Amino acid sequence: MLGRMATEVLSSQALNRATLARQLLLTREKMAVARAVEHLVGLQAQLARPPYLALWSRLQGFQRDSLTKLALKRDVVRGTMMRGTLHLMSAKDYLRYRDLYRPLLTAAMHSVLKQRATSLDLPALLATARPFLDETPRTFEEVRAHLMKHHVEGDERAMGFATRMLLPLIQVPEEGLDWGWPGNSGFTLAESWLGKPLEPNTDASSLVPRYLAAFGPASVADMQNWSGLKSLKGAFEQVRDELVEFRDEKKRVLFDLPRAPRPSEDTPAPVRFLPDYDNLILSHADRTRFVTDAQRKAMSTGNLRVQPVFLVDGRVVGMWATTRKKGSATLVCKPFGALKKPVRDALAQEGEDVLRFTEPDATAVAVTFEK
Repeated sequence: MLGRMATEVLSSQALNRATLARQLLLTREKMAVARAVEHLVGLQAQLARPPYLALWSRLQGFQRDSLTKLALKRDVVRGTMMRGTLHLMSAKDYLRYRDLYRPLLTAAMHSVLKQRATSLDLPALLATARPFLDETPRTFEEVRAHLMKHHVEGDERAMGFATRMLLPLIQVPEEGLDWGWPGNSGFTLAESWLGKPLEPNTDASSLVPRYLAAFGPASVADMQNWSGLKSLKGAFEQVRDELVEFRDEKKRVLFDLPRAPRPSEDTPAPVRFLPDYDNLILSHADRTRFVTDAQRKAMSTGNLRVQPVFLVDGRVVGMWATTRKKGSATLVCKPFGALKKPVRDALAQEGEDVLRFTEPDATAVAVTFEK
């Protein structure tokens, strides 16, 4: 049974440093972009820009066109995966794991549409949508219009949402854009875009060590929260002999890979700016190794957007935003509490570097702090 050998207790600080190491946030790593995307098991990509800033904060010398080129070469893809949300994945991982998420995406569709889903003839709907999306990339305005031509009495928005969740779709990147994808991206079938079929997959056990390598040490509940998949205890049991066990300060069992980094608690952690929806913030059931419950509430807006945050000593201490005025760009730090001058100075330096990356055409950059 799971949990039979857990004895060593890992403090919240120890968990913080271990996960920062896995997330490439203790130091910027010299790692190829494609390898980093795979190591992180994808990047949250509800918006086009966040994966770029997420990688810039994690990798030495990251250039935005290096990620766009991978997308244009079809080595990385943007599609619906974990938690039923858009992620940037390696093409290999998308093909390997997309089928694993099919029940989750179907359940999410029913959860959102509720009674509206019962009126849909899903086989007929998908039979209409599939060849249309296979022919050439389509925006969802085009998809919904096409569906209405063939299902004139249908619920236009419900049909569009069902299509988005049930078909394995890729958002198609475009050359010449700052962040790779336009606001109204075209979609096409993954098999067509990648030239390969999805791999049949109903077994999450191979995903367990991948998750732990990027987010561990972690509990079964943590991985369930990250993935959106339910009942993963059996998946952990299948790979139990490959794992080691610990307990957290609340005596919950945590799993990890034997040789994964677990730095000492006093390992320095530099200030870092993280983008909207960053994986670090969304990938555990218990997130207190990084952020308090009160801070989590402050970070989330009414439309479920998770705002950009900054880390000091490995923990969330505030949110940030950028503003533009003519040629100048300003990064506004909104700390949750008072910051000492050395911390403000470090944030100011890092913040200016953020602006030079995200706003390369700005003639002047500045960092300010709200009281």
